Formats: sequence, structure tokens, C-alpha cells
Amino acid sequence: MLELFAQLSISDLLPLCAFAFLAGFIDSIVGGGGLVQLPALFIFAPHYEHPTIFGTNKLSSICGTSIATVQYARRIDLEWRIALLSATFAFLFSFLGASVVSFIPKETLRPLVLFLLIAVGVYTALNKNFGAIHAPKLNTTRANFYAMLLGAGIGFYDGFFGPGTGSFLIVAFIGIFGYDFLRASATAKVVNFSTNLAALSYFAPTGNVIFALGFMMGAFNIIGAIFGARLAMLKGSALVRVLFLLVISAIILKFGYDTLA
Repeated sequence: MLELFAQLSISDLLPLCAFAFLAGFIDSIVGGGGLVQLPALFIFAPHYEHPTIFGTNKLSSICGTSIATVQYARRIDLEWRIALLSATFAFLFSFLGASVVSFIPKETLRPLVLFLLIAVGVYTALNKNFGAIHAPKLNTTRANFYAMLLGAGIGFYDGFFGPGTGSFLIVAFIGIFGYDFLRASATAKVVNFSTNLAALSYFAPTGNVIFALGFMMGAFNIIGAIFGARLAMLKGSALVRVLFLLVISAIILKFGYDTLA
């Protein structure tokens, strides 16, 4: 893999690191970092095989996600039982989703996922108070059940397909559990870390991760994640809501273009 890394010039590495920083910043607040980082890898490392690009992207992403999780955990009172329960099932089903990816045509999911993304965006935009107040509304038994169900469903989806995973997680933690945007985003980071780890467990043993590039981009992803998490905690749910709508709009446009194309 070192020879693949050596093929990249400084003019390739600098923008990759810059986009990794931006991806870490956005992802730490509302998710969607892959919308920035993954296209950058396709543009500036076009000679890499697709699995290698995806694997390297996951290594860089998990660096930022882990630091963002720590940043939130230090300053926000997370419901760790829910977060870890959901993350555990997400890990297991994300690996399962990745393992069956060759048996089910992804294109059959595109129209449905596009519809769901649009519905999520419209509902959030029209409901001004959605995610404004942190008011958990489930008892322990129901919360545990929905945490397992959410982790399994989102984990499988992320391993199998992926677009909009962070957005779906945030909306689910707000709509089902009653979290505000800030805590929903923070909890989503824990689950995202788990699904990224599952993906790495799938890509790394098959030699589809360029560790030198992944860790280099990961360092910039971490710096972006630190800035993003601190800004989110400073400005609160109002900022997270605005950025959430911007990111999900970008995902819809990109996903809609790919679907129609």
C-alpha cells in the first residue's frame, strides 16, 4: 500500500487534507462528512480501486468521529445506556449489511431513500420546534427496545448502502426518544463510530485501506471534528438545526442527481 500512497503528489495531498478537515467539522455537528470527503478521494486519487477509496475514507472518518464523541461526552450528559446499546446492534448489523451487499441490487433502494430524505428535510423545516427541547419521552424498557431496533436498522443500512445515515440517526433520536438536536447529534456520533468500526473490520483484512493516507487525512479530520463539536456545544441546538437542514439539502441534491442519472 505504500507504493499507492507514493503515487500521490503534494498537489493531491493538500486538498485531500483540506477536505478531510471540512468533513470532520461538518460530520461532528450534523453528520454527512462523507458527502465532502468521499468525492474528494475520487477526484484526487482516481487511480485507486473503489473498495480502497471506501476503506481509506472510513479510516479517516473514524478518527474524527472518535474525537467528536469524546468532546461531546466531556460536556454533554449523554444517555450512555441508549447510545451503547444502539451502537452495539449497529456494529453487528453494519457488518451483516456489508457482507450481503453483493446479493441485493442497491438501485432498488434509491427511490425509497430519496423519498425518505426529502420527507425528513421537509418535516424538519416545517416544524420549528422539532429538536428544540430535550425531553426524553420513553421509559427504560421501551427506550432499550427502540435503541436495539434503531441500531439494527441503521447499522444494516449503513453497511449495505449508507447515504444519509447520520441524518436518519439524528431524526430518529429526536422523533423517537425526544432528544434535542445537540444531544441527538452527540448520540449519533457514538453509533456512527460503531458503524465505521464495523466497515473497517470488513475493509482492512482485505487490504482495502491505505493506512498512511488514512491516518494523514484522519489527523485533519480530527482537527475539524474538535472545532465542529466545540462550536455545536457553544451555539447549541439552533446552530445544529440550521446546519442539519443545509447538509440534508446537499445530500438530497447529490442523491437525487445520482438517482436520475
